[in-house]
This record gives sequence, C-alpha cells and structure tokens, in this order.
Amino acid sequence: MAGCCCLHLVELVLFAAAFLCGAVAAVELTWTQGSFNGDCPLYGVAVRNGSSLVLCPSAPSVCHFVAGTSGLLALFCLLLLLVWAYCCYTQKFYSSVWLSISLAISSFLILVCACILRFGTISLCNSIVSLKLTVSCSEAQKIPWTPRGSTVQFYSNLHNAEMSSWVNLVLCMVLMLQVMKCSMCERASSYDLPEPDQWSLP
Repeated sequence: MAGCCCLHLVELVLFAAAFLCGAVAAVELTWTQGSFNGDCPLYGVAVRNGSSLVLCPSAPSVCHFVAGTSGLLALFCLLLLLVWAYCCYTQKFYSSVWLSISLAISSFLILVCACILRFGTISLCNSIVSLKLTVSCSEAQKIPWTPRGSTVQFYSNLHNAEMSSWVNLVLCMVLMLQVMKCSMCERASSYDLPEPDQWSLP
C-alpha cells in the first residue's frame, strides 16, 4: 500500500508540472498577441514597410483557441491537483476511468495546440525569411516592426509556448500511464488474504 501512496505522490508532481506548462503556453502566446496589438501572428504574413516589417495577421480566433485551450487545461490540471491532494490526505480515491478519459481528451487538445503553434510559427518565419532581410526568424527580432516597440521577443515567446505544449503533452501521456499503474496497484492490494481467525473452524 505504501507503494501506491508513492505513485499518487508522483501524480501530484505531474499535475503541478502540467499546470505550469499549460499556464506558460497560454501566457506566452497571449503576450505575443498583445505585442502585435491584438493581432494573431500564427499563420500570419510579414510584409516590408521601408526598413521595418508589418504583420498581416491571421484570424484572431486561431490564437484565441490555442491560448484559451491551454489556459483551460492548465486550470483543469490545477483542479485535479487539488482534488488529488485531498484524496491523498483522506486516502480515498475515485474511479480512475473518468480521469483516464479526461487525460486522453486533454492530450488530444494539447496535441492540436502544439501543432498549430508549430506550423503557425513556421509559416510566419517563412514569410519573414522570404523578404531577404534576415536569414532566420530569431534574427528578425532585431528588425524594427511597425508599430515601433512591439514584437521585440515574438519568436522566443512563440517557441516557448510551443515547447511548453509539447512537454505538457508528454506529461499528460505519462499521467495516463501512471493512473493505470495506480489502478492496478490498488486492485492488487484489495485481494488481501482474510484474517487468520476467519480461517478457524466453528
């Protein structure tokens, strides 16, 4: 039974890490969108305006979906963290079926967000490099944009958001395996031998 408790403690750490990754992804993307005056840079196109760059943004709903989904999943992981902490304290754990289904759905949504961040950033970077002003998207952070003072670290922020999403996906998959392992551990511990006095004949 002590082994099961250790497994549940590992789950607490994983839930906390998943919450942080989701929060980082949502904050980094929201920060980047704000630096573009609310325009979404994912799948956007950069055009020249003299010696500076101007963003032709994609639909704002693209960034809203990724940031909103990442933020909601972060809150969901925080809720699970609090519930699991209470369960560890009371030693009463709920069925793992609903948790496994929730983690599977969360993993799918995180995968979608990570892919949007990945290919959306690549699309933006390709449009920047095609202008022949720089050889990489990270170097484009040194080029002035219109309006001035914005988008200083846009590529770093998008890269951090993407990496956080991929790490979050791995954490959710590990959590699903961990939940199944804990479930098997608890089932095994429920098959204890009866007490010796129950074996005595009347």
